[in-house]
Amino acid sequence: MEWVNYHHLLYFWLVAREGSLAAASAELRLAQSTISKQIHLLEDTLGHKLFGKSGRRLALTESGRTVYRYADEIFTIGREMLETLRGRPVGKPLRLTVGVADVLPKVVTERVLSAAWRLPEPVRLICREGKPDRLLADLALHELDVMLTDAPANPAVGVRAFNHLLGESEMAFFGRADLAKRYRSRFPASLRDAPVLLPAENTASRLAIEQWLDAQDIRANVVGEFEDPALMKVFGLQGAGLYPATMVTAKEIAIQYKARWVGQMQGVKERFYAVTLKRKIEHPGVIAIREAARSLIFTHEPVAGPAPRDG
Repeated sequence: MEWVNYHHLLYFWLVAREGSLAAASAELRLAQSTISKQIHLLEDTLGHKLFGKSGRRLALTESGRTVYRYADEIFTIGREMLETLRGRPVGKPLRLTVGVADVLPKVVTERVLSAAWRLPEPVRLICREGKPDRLLADLALHELDVMLTDAPANPAVGVRAFNHLLGESEMAFFGRADLAKRYRSRFPASLRDAPVLLPAENTASRLAIEQWLDAQDIRANVVGEFEDPALMKVFGLQGAGLYPATMVTAKEIAIQYKARWVGQMQGVKERFYAVTLKRKIEHPGVIAIREAARSLIFTHEPVAGPAPRDG
């Protein structure tokens, strides 16, 4: 079994981090020639050039950038190990980096993540929003502790990840008061005539809604499609059309977007997952958001007609 010389890796990491042999030499109190020799030995071991020239400065090659990411993780974990064994300094926050799929309702995301701040120790929460496949790649590089999404991790991405179901919520159509009153009585047949806003194509919720519409033999009058569910609700607030949302967010939709319940899509549910690289969740912050989702949020979901109706 081949092993990396971690002294050589440390020298490489410091040069890459500091940006020059001179700066690394000053920190390590070693001659530049000594550091350079050790880095050349590391390159020989790995079979890749790690640095190239960019004018007078050293520049990481593509292989160098890859090795640097791994080295940074290795030495970060090493520092965390020492801090854990020595006892974390008082007041130093626990870092929790979360990738949030851009299709998730902001209200649900906020409820779930806020649980991390209820831990007995201080927590620093870092949120990154993006497409699920991109976030999954970041998770694979250990740049995230967990990813929150509405569907299991895509196996085609090639990342071995574990899906933890946090909960699920029935979906319904909502709309501004005047539209809700007009189209509620004949729902779901009224969707043929009503202007309808839908999530973007190829999202989990869009596919489920389309299957439900097909089962009802309804060809909806779709006037808008949105990747961002919050933007879809803003258009709904302006009366652009009826739109689908989870029942668990109905109260907030009624207050924030002045929406009224139109009708429920029986059997259509939006699911919420936490995706990690390990089967067993170990990070205290991830455990907290999982338990909050399962015990505090989805168990208290209303079952029908939750939003206020106009008279």
